[in-house]
Amino acid sequence: MNLTVAPSLSRIHSLHCARCHTPYSPFELQSVSACCQQPLVADYDLHYPPTPAEAIDQADSSMWRYGALLPLLAEANKVTLGEGMTPLLQLPRLGSKYGFSALTLKDEGQNPTGSFKARGLSMAISKAKELGAQGCIIPTAGNAGVAMAAYCARGGLSATVVMPRHTPEAFKEECYWYGAQVELVDGLINDCAARVRQLNAGGELLDISTLKEPYRLEGKKTMGYEIAEQLGWQLPDVLLYPAGGGTGLIGIWKAFQEMKAMGWLAPETALPRMVAVQAENCRPLYDTYFGYQANSLNYNGRPTLANGLAVPRPLGEPLMLDVLRESQGTVVSISEEGMLEGMRELGQQEGLFVAPEGAAVWMAARQLLSTGWLRADERILLLNTGSGQKYMSNVAGRAWA
Repeated sequence: MNLTVAPSLSRIHSLHCARCHTPYSPFELQSVSACCQQPLVADYDLHYPPTPAEAIDQADSSMWRYGALLPLLAEANKVTLGEGMTPLLQLPRLGSKYGFSALTLKDEGQNPTGSFKARGLSMAISKAKELGAQGCIIPTAGNAGVAMAAYCARGGLSATVVMPRHTPEAFKEECYWYGAQVELVDGLINDCAARVRQLNAGGELLDISTLKEPYRLEGKKTMGYEIAEQLGWQLPDVLLYPAGGGTGLIGIWKAFQEMKAMGWLAPETALPRMVAVQAENCRPLYDTYFGYQANSLNYNGRPTLANGLAVPRPLGEPLMLDVLRESQGTVVSISEEGMLEGMRELGQQEGLFVAPEGAAVWMAARQLLSTGWLRADERILLLNTGSGQKYMSNVAGRAWA
């Protein structure tokens, strides 16, 4: 469908192929690029940008306050549940225990539907509605399916969710309550993706798979804008992020680059070293980054407590590797027991019941400090991507070692 509504607040002007930069129209439904079968990335007019004071809607306490740098063209198409502007929480007790002088956590578990997936799916479903889609389909490890079901319900679109059979019951039940059609598959998210291709062979539904449409990335990048705004247009020295499909890692880095280009960050502001955190049971990016494989196209992972990290063949791997290279970052993998230890520490020391993904990020910070990759005096920001309550069937009875 071609969109006839002219852009208003949004400064989006095109999409481009992540590999070869061939341009594509942002005014019609898109999937991966026809040229390279790679993700499409949104481009904005950053040449004459307004200042933050002019661009940010201070009356809006959601991620939509950054509407000028988001792709939605008409306010009437916005599908929102109030996502974004999650808090930055200091971790003084854990910082003191391990010697960190400036340790902070951004708690994405406080989003609607209990995870950071609310950002990407709010944006993707808003654009799906704007561009005329009637229904959406997604393969998911859990949180993305829940978020898509919720935002489709909010926006009046049908939702089909395909998830692994071993996904915790809380995720399945929430999808049912939102009225989604749910199909369970034996295997991991790549097996669910294969089933999505079968179910949607005729293309009746918009495939909202990670990076197979351009706009989940744009919702996720709002974390980067928030971090900068919440820190007074400063940035941490190091940012640790749990990377499964990698949309958030890529999106946050995209936001930093956009702010640099617009002059929202001082010229001398150094961008953070970005750390991608994976599960030992499923660490395709780790194995590629450290040269154990050429790429993850044939990687086989295992289930993990951190369902969101069970992504064995991420489409966004090349983009994640670009972020790590450009930021002089690294990759860390964490064991299942390590995640449980991290959940216990964050719960018992700081009163935070985080998802196993968030616990993995904390344990990665501990590991990097012990090896000297992190300095104790650096400003460290951890991203917790979800609420631990969704994972009770994974971790019940394991609060004590």
